Amino acid sequence: MSTASIPLPRWINYGLIPILNLVTAFLISGFVVWLIGESPLGALQLLIEGALGSGEGIGFTLYYATSFIFTGLSVAVAIHAGLFNIGSEGQAYLGGLGCALVALSLDKFVPWYVTMPVAVIGAGLFGAAWAFIPAWLQAKRGSHIVITTIMFNYIGAALMVYLLVHVLIVPGKMAPETRTFLEGGQLPKLGWIMDMFGAKLGAAPFNVSFIIALVAAWFVWLLIWRTKLGFEMRTLGVSPSAAAYAGIPYARIVIIAMLLSGALAGMMALNPVMGSSARLQVEFVGGAGFVGIAVSLMGRNHPVGIVLSAILFGILYQGGDWISFEMPNITREMILVIQGLVILFAGALEYMYRPAMVRLYQQFKRA
Repeated sequence: MSTASIPLPRWINYGLIPILNLVTAFLISGFVVWLIGESPLGALQLLIEGALGSGEGIGFTLYYATSFIFTGLSVAVAIHAGLFNIGSEGQAYLGGLGCALVALSLDKFVPWYVTMPVAVIGAGLFGAAWAFIPAWLQAKRGSHIVITTIMFNYIGAALMVYLLVHVLIVPGKMAPETRTFLEGGQLPKLGWIMDMFGAKLGAAPFNVSFIIALVAAWFVWLLIWRTKLGFEMRTLGVSPSAAAYAGIPYARIVIIAMLLSGALAGMMALNPVMGSSARLQVEFVGGAGFVGIAVSLMGRNHPVGIVLSAILFGILYQGGDWISFEMPNITREMILVIQGLVILFAGALEYMYRPAMVRLYQQFKRA
């Protein structure tokens, strides 16, 4: 009998197993650091110091985490409906276009708190629109969602380059980017949160989109576990045959789930576009769509787990930059290796310890 079907307590499924995966990833990463002649404990100390040792470091950590919360939620919503959306990267690109058009149109006339809700809607609509075609192809033609969403990532990136180079570029400038948004199109920083703890935000672009991300996480929890639509999505994800027997319309649920997933991915653009750079630039997503896959899997597709997992990856990103600065032997490529190991054990090998945990738990119950 497969151990995947044997239930385990929540504290094992959502606590112990992810911690074991994370510890394994860090042990192997420490071994890699030792092989190149640096101290693993020293590198770990620098990682924590760079990410959490100052108000500015915490600000950068939460800035990165904000993007990962959005993309992690995007992946999770699709997974609950039995879909594996690999297209959050491309959907975030189009979301950036949506919120940038809103900011460029309104920043001269209204303050940021009027622009913000319109930008949220614009980013969500553009992200959802980019997810609609793969959703329709899956629901109506049986085209696999993984293949179509991967292809749409490349199309979205190419479309963004074309628009920034030929349409949205500031006349006379070489850089492929829009003009800088005025104050009415910029999301304010959350420096007051750091001030409450006696720390300074410094140059960190930690901004209001973090609060929007937390609200989105609460919305996803409410949708998935407290609504009829969420129940239908989870039923389809667990057993398509049971969903069909219960009269749950397959095509409708697939399309709705992917539209919601794309909208959440598109809202990720609020963080770098309106909260950090105050303009639309090429490659502003920076791989956050793909990191969201690991964030969702490590968080067990639950909003609380996704928020915690996103903060962990924020620590890895910010602390990794600090390590590469303080330890020249550990290059940026080595930091990517460490991040890749965490993604490997948190994602592809997330159930590596499950068979052993099942045996130990069964022995414990018999004893």
